[in-house]
Amino acid sequence: MSTVTRILGIDPGLRMTGFGVIEMQGQKLRYIASGCIKSDGNQRLPERLHTLYAGITEIIGTYQPDIAAVEQVFSNVNPQSTLLLGQARGAAITALVARGLPVSEYTALQVKQSVVGHGKAAKQQVAHMVMRLLTLPGEPGSDAADALACAICHAHGSQGLGQLAAPGRRQRGGRLLALADSELLNKVTVSGSTRAAPRRTAP
Repeated sequence: MSTVTRILGIDPGLRMTGFGVIEMQGQKLRYIASGCIKSDGNQRLPERLHTLYAGITEIIGTYQPDIAAVEQVFSNVNPQSTLLLGQARGAAITALVARGLPVSEYTALQVKQSVVGHGKAAKQQVAHMVMRLLTLPGEPGSDAADALACAICHAHGSQGLGQLAAPGRRQRGGRLLALADSELLNKVTVSGSTRAAPRRTAP
């Protein structure tokens, strides 16, 4: 009897934060849910960060993950964009740690190597491999795909699979629009994907 571990993947961003929830049992992966949390660009920065924090907190309460995997995203556009992205990451990680979740962080290179097999994969390649690995009927949206890929990367690392360049760093420890707005939801439809998924006990 193998243990079932539920993993929450997060692809942080100030405008849009992707999330993906999967279950790992042995070497089997099962899709649970995915989507995006969108902040209002017309709001002040503190309110936007609160939207991300509250959204992730709601996701944790709904899907009850055992561990979180967060992508280490970087922005080279300009110093201001880098600063804002760092604050969004901070809000996301704080929400995870505040709920007592262990957090692992992975670079984009590590995620791509684990999911696709090489670190220069394009976003569409990542989305396609996520679809195949999780047996989805279609490719998820970009932000949700990146979050699911991060969760898969953690699962592969736990299984001794993938090609991680280095282990991720581990720490212990306004509104969730993705679940309410069909325009933001991942186009993939999986039974129970947008409803609270009950925890299952391994047979």
